[in-house]
Amino acid sequence: MKITKIVKNILSAYESDNPGTKANLCRILMHGKLAGTGKMIILPVDQGFEHGPARSYAKNPDAYDPHYHYELAIEAGLNAYAAPLGMLEAGADRFAGAIPTILKVNSSNSLNSKSAEPYQAITADVQDALRLGCSAIGFTIYPGSDHSMEMMSEIAEMSREAKECGIATVIWSYPRGGDLSKQGETAIDICAYAAHMACLLGAHIVKVKLPTETLELDEAKKVYLSEKIGISSMSERVAHVKKSCFNGKRLVIFSGGSSKDLNSLYDDARAIRDGGGNGSIIGRNSFQRPKAEAVSMLNEMIAIYLNKK
Repeated sequence: MKITKIVKNILSAYESDNPGTKANLCRILMHGKLAGTGKMIILPVDQGFEHGPARSYAKNPDAYDPHYHYELAIEAGLNAYAAPLGMLEAGADRFAGAIPTILKVNSSNSLNSKSAEPYQAITADVQDALRLGCSAIGFTIYPGSDHSMEMMSEIAEMSREAKECGIATVIWSYPRGGDLSKQGETAIDICAYAAHMACLLGAHIVKVKLPTETLELDEAKKVYLSEKIGISSMSERVAHVKKSCFNGKRLVIFSGGSSKDLNSLYDDARAIRDGGGNGSIIGRNSFQRPKAEAVSMLNEMIAIYLNKK
């Protein structure tokens, strides 16, 4: 496999990492139809924990089968497939080496008290990732939650172990809880702040939601206005989040979110591309569609990231 200059340049920004970790990052960046471009589309299937099986899979019953998600990611030519322990174990042997995998090592569920502060239980570890041949671990933090400090401590320790073992770290950074308003969870100042926190915690790949034009914090609003930071278009907001990640030296991908129509998904992909983001991590909008429709949609997104659409 010949590594492209784009990927070599991306890897050069991770100055403290050992060859094993860089090789695993390279596997993700050099796999699938976007190989070598610095762009990625990753399939995440961790929604069963959060929403339950019927809400996650009943729209497309084939998706109850863990093998289906491996097959979807492979057939669509995606960069990687991310899932919790049980989902990966259910297909780890049959699909070994077929696609880079990311082990989601913490999860929540919707049965907890609605008054409880957002938090996630650790459900797997670095040794599981090694055993399953994963390229990375994935971990969610909730900046703003009263439990955010614990979550940061947990991923700091786990990421240190992962790096020692040559495995990359992906951090889902989702502001939630505490004094944040519902609108504030996707406000541009909060999303950029959350993305920066993930970088400071040592993430190789940062996952955040697409931000809105809302500004949540009064002190931040003053700076955005005085410094004339452009946030009026989605591509400008993507560019600002990317800049907040060490001036663009970290990989940043954006969540597909709740179910959307195809044109909205394609518009999001164009905004991510035009803003310099590194791609999409798109779950429900993929696996809740019939496979042929999902593959067609993902191929259209790939064409957008290849500047063909």
